[in-house]
Amino acid sequence: MSEAVVRYNVLPHGEGLNPPAYASEHAAGLDLAAALEPGHAQFLAPGERALIPTGIALELPHGYEGQVRPRSGLALRHGITVLNAPGTIDSDYRGEVQVLLINLGSEPYAIERGFRIAQLVIAPVSRVTLEIVDELPATKRNTGGFGSTGQL
Repeated sequence: MSEAVVRYNVLPHGEGLNPPAYASEHAAGLDLAAALEPGHAQFLAPGERALIPTGIALELPHGYEGQVRPRSGLALRHGITVLNAPGTIDSDYRGEVQVLLINLGSEPYAIERGFRIAQLVIAPVSRVTLEIVDELPATKRNTGGFGSTGQL
């Protein structure tokens, strides 16, 4: 398997944080850390959302995207998840990677500098050409939507 090279900058407020890294040999996502001001936690009340900086900016290769996804442990233990999961980072974006978190739990949660708040999956992008037609070919499912296959 070949590896794409992703270059990144550490922004001033990200200095000293652990770099994005895979937590295990076969992990799909790189852990992202909160680049909050030292000693100033970001509190999320139940139902509250906040945009958390990571202190990094990326140069994704053309043909790739970054997908910002929740960390399963935060979701399970505290109800903290990525609101727009997966958040998409396009290859032409050069600004700071930020994570939109929401507290779906029943207790307030404090996010502190260096906390691993999300994971970043780098994935190839497929682009298509759309072609308008008068009618689409029928299938067995056809126009059956939510729950139409019997699997809710």
